[in-house]
Amino acid sequence: MAGCFFAEMSYVKPPASRVIKGMLIPKLKGSAATTDAIALFGALVMPHNLFLHSALVLSRKVPNSVRGVNEACRYFLIESGMALIVAFCINVAVVSVSGTICSVNNLSKENMDQCRDLNLNSASFLLKNVLGGSSKVVYAIALFASGQSSTITGTYAGQYIMQGFLNLKMKKWLRNLITRCIAITPSLIVSIISGSAGAGRLIIIASMILSFELPFALIPLLKFSSSSTKMGPHKNSIYIIVFSWILGFGLMGINIYYLATGFVNWLLRNDLPKVGNVFIGIIVFPLMAVYVLAVLYLTFRKDTVVTFIEAEKDEHSARTHVEKKLEAEKYDQSARTHVEKKHDNSNQMFELSHLSHREDLIDIHPPN
Repeated sequence: MAGCFFAEMSYVKPPASRVIKGMLIPKLKGSAATTDAIALFGALVMPHNLFLHSALVLSRKVPNSVRGVNEACRYFLIESGMALIVAFCINVAVVSVSGTICSVNNLSKENMDQCRDLNLNSASFLLKNVLGGSSKVVYAIALFASGQSSTITGTYAGQYIMQGFLNLKMKKWLRNLITRCIAITPSLIVSIISGSAGAGRLIIIASMILSFELPFALIPLLKFSSSSTKMGPHKNSIYIIVFSWILGFGLMGINIYYLATGFVNWLLRNDLPKVGNVFIGIIVFPLMAVYVLAVLYLTFRKDTVVTFIEAEKDEHSARTHVEKKLEAEKYDQSARTHVEKKHDNSNQMFELSHLSHREDLIDIHPPN
């Protein structure tokens, strides 16, 4: 799908100056532009992926030395940075292609109607120049693959959060069943009741919720990575700390501003009776206050617990320690496999010893 959009981008040739200007000086036009921007940010970053990227550190065998930790931090930065850059480039290609195609003057009436209400159900026509009549099939396969990818990453992140934060351990099939049902059931119900249009609105709402949840993953990450009690000499530099906190406060400000203004505008323009609006306001405004207070609590909460482990000064001994640990794990695995095989053999011997023998074969001698 990324290749198709990049190929379509080379075909329609959007003005490079306008694309660069849109990336550096973004503008929001239209009544739903702010909603789409917040949803796009939540869908691009995704707070659970911050937990998942942090948890992936546990899958690497990093030597406990200054050089080993610095190398690991550099490679993890490259890995996560490449993932975000690729996602950003794909989003730029999608937005550039859709904007260029829908702004031409010789659009057909059908394509013009699709551009007025551009959603996942109608966006496949954007790829007709590259894929022709098969654009709908390829686009549907890409949507299915992206849905599977999102569900898998969500399941992995839920596994690490359940085991690491909540200390909940369960069988893999049960965990997968619970997390998949939580992810699929609301979407399935909305799709059955409201059809594709309702599913499209649900995607926007879910992405906006991800954006509102982002501070609860971003703030601890910024505080931990900037703390000397957590990271020691590997903490963020002062430039990264200032820049990241400015971005974080900007995101939180946008979320709070949209929550307040969006809800107030909805209260003023809906068709509900005044009594209903009063009750809704009594319920929602305290929840908004709780959200703001929770963000402020996370921001200014002091954490003095020291978790940093001093690294070994000798690089060779640190790497030797990791190699010995790997050998010990391999030995434990082989010993565990040997015990299981021995247990299976003993079970088979036990079963054979309890088989009933045939009296008519007792006197038969084996062949020479």
